[in-house]
Amino acid sequence: MSNDAQECPPCDKGAPRWVTTFGDLMSLLLCFFVLLLSFSEMDRQKYKQVAGSMEKAFGIQRKKNVSESPRHGMKMIAKDFDQQAVATRVKRYIGRELEENFDELYRKIEDDIEIEARKDQVIIRLMGESTFDSGKAKIKPELKPMILRIGQILSAETAGDIIISGHTDDVPVRGGPFQSNLKLSIARAATVAQFLLDQATIDPKRVSTMGFGEYRPIADNHTEPGRRKNRRVEIIVGTLPRPQSTVGYDNTATSQ
Repeated sequence: MSNDAQECPPCDKGAPRWVTTFGDLMSLLLCFFVLLLSFSEMDRQKYKQVAGSMEKAFGIQRKKNVSESPRHGMKMIAKDFDQQAVATRVKRYIGRELEENFDELYRKIEDDIEIEARKDQVIIRLMGESTFDSGKAKIKPELKPMILRIGQILSAETAGDIIISGHTDDVPVRGGPFQSNLKLSIARAATVAQFLLDQATIDPKRVSTMGFGEYRPIADNHTEPGRRKNRRVEIIVGTLPRPQSTVGYDNTATSQ
């Protein structure tokens, strides 16, 4: 062997130095993910409240077993109780029923029917002169079968309160039995509510009426399309706050 050959320096004993840095990194990552896991929790009671309120409001949800979580320590996302999904199902069902049973009429007034999800409510809007003639509170005869079918669907497929609200544009009432838009809106809401009670066999305890006149517009009253949208009756499915019940109260008078 040549005397000019250099010998390899001896290696350090133990693991390479980079392993120490790598081990520190792994420890930090482990602590980080443990910290994330500790921040996540399964609020079972809150989930039950959400599930119960949606079931009560719409009555179309199947009961869910919430005793077990798919991943302990992680929040459960209840997609089945998404309000928009509920509204979409209701909209599709009502739309399909109306289209199949009232094909010609439905196509004629399709632009005057809207269904919207808002928080824990589903709102069915009948707009323009599709339901009432101008200045009147009598349901058009051709619309009665369609409103009846809507009522039957709500009676069978939902379990929440049904609020009928009347609205008008800001054009003052001229002539007729109603002295103001407010009185006209109240009368129209009451007419639809009474029709549903008489014909759709809805539990009267579920039904209430409201009249707002021109004070709650959803469109610009300066244009005819806007005024047409504001002249509407809304059928709202949701949950109204209940007054505190009185123990032992009875509607029936008793003799002393």
